[in-house]
Amino acid sequence: MSFKDLPLDARPREKLLSRGAAALSDTELLAIVLRTGLAGRSVLSMAADLLALPQPGRADVGEVPGMQGFGGLAGLLQASNADLARIKGLGPAKRAEILAIMELAKRALAQQLTQQTALQSPTAVRQYIQAQLGHKRHEVFAVLLLDSQLRLIAFEELFRGTLNQTSVYPREIALRALQLHAHSVILAHNHPSGTLEPSQADIDITRRIVQAMALLDVRVVDHVIVAQGGSVSLAEKGLM
Repeated sequence: MSFKDLPLDARPREKLLSRGAAALSDTELLAIVLRTGLAGRSVLSMAADLLALPQPGRADVGEVPGMQGFGGLAGLLQASNADLARIKGLGPAKRAEILAIMELAKRALAQQLTQQTALQSPTAVRQYIQAQLGHKRHEVFAVLLLDSQLRLIAFEELFRGTLNQTSVYPREIALRALQLHAHSVILAHNHPSGTLEPSQADIDITRRIVQAMALLDVRVVDHVIVAQGGSVSLAEKGLM
């Protein structure tokens, strides 16, 4: 079922043009990208299923085999071509359009951080980290390397797996900071479990890195932990 089969006042494209993109829901915006649904299932229903929360123990969401939700736009940002290819109704053209739009969103967030100080836009920093790490299925420890004006130089994933004091090496972070002439860094990692509460290991790792970087006169601005649907700043919690 395509847009032409919907009532005129329910067509996302017409609504966008008459009222502006901000008036549309996430589902309606995604439906514009998808353009058509499946036989017996509207494009809006298909978009809603793609954005639905994954349901443990089920291979599908709704009534369509192979329709697995990504948990909102943040989850869709993390989807690979292989992930999308498992969805019934997403052919090469639709997958390419979704992947291109999601990559543009990531690059727009990164560009914002390269053009202004990170401290001027903590929300943008969190959004960027959320887009990069929020829906990964394994723990990833990353670093945002900043110049003297606290603008983004690079974002690098340095460590993967279960994070503890023996798996995160301050010297590797220090080496990248020196190589890229970074004056400051923001630490970031995800909690695939969904909890946002910093563990004692998170706090210990942060303090070890702060001490190591201080020897090089590199400031650790913050350590942001993200999970599906949220983020927390160790600096704001006074745990640095």
